[in-house]
Amino acid sequence: MADVVSPEVRSRMMSGIRGKNTRPEIFLRKALHARGFRFRIHAPLPGKPDMVFPKWKAALFVHGCFWHGHNCHLFKWPSSRPEFWRSKISGNVARDDANISRLLEAGWRVGIVWECALKGRTRLDSARTIESCSKWLKSSRKRFELTGS
Repeated sequence: MADVVSPEVRSRMMSGIRGKNTRPEIFLRKALHARGFRFRIHAPLPGKPDMVFPKWKAALFVHGCFWHGHNCHLFKWPSSRPEFWRSKISGNVARDDANISRLLEAGWRVGIVWECALKGRTRLDSARTIESCSKWLKSSRKRFELTGS
């Protein structure tokens, strides 16, 4: 299937997609900061976690469901250039797994909040999302993953 826009327009559109300081990230940062959690953003750790909580030795990622291949309603394999997208997204998933393993081996606790927990038809209540993240940070659990219901 041919793209409906020119390669130049597609390139401009794709370059506008943020990798840092996304709306879901900023929402979580503001809410957790309001609850008294202090963190560093984009610290130089494996995978460049979106938030690092040194006091709790925890790293929190906010993953977009499309870019990280999450099995939810927000993810759909693109029909154009399928081999490119399978390679790209599969590579992202493999890299995520490797980075999480490296963080765990280094003694960090790792959390992932998926985009579908924050938006779309399966999104969770905002208060519930923040409460879940807060409870995990205060706990001793090594892994945490929050998805839409």
